[in-house]
Amino acid sequence: MSDSASGIWSLNSQDGSIFPGGRETVKWEIVARTMGLMPATIIAGRLHAEGIRVRTWQEGAGRAIGLMVGALGTGYVAVPEELVDQALLILKSSDYLDEFDEDEEE
Repeated sequence: MSDSASGIWSLNSQDGSIFPGGRETVKWEIVARTMGLMPATIIAGRLHAEGIRVRTWQEGAGRAIGLMVGALGTGYVAVPEELVDQALLILKSSDYLDEFDEDEEE
């Protein structure tokens, strides 16, 4: 994954159960791109089941008009920077990445 494609995002987390102080800057890195939000949500569920914090999203305009292809239809899965290797290992072992990466290779 290239640096420009990895997209590190910095978000403030306010979950007191995870961060006793209540706020901590978390750098999120994209580990998967999918066609639409539903497959991204499925991948996120797999990672969450393994105890990895995960975020999913799709561009608002694409979601509003129901796009599932192109830049506006892309679903994103991001995990904290320090958990990227673990997340990719889980996704590769469960064939999630192979299934969705075939479209990007063409």
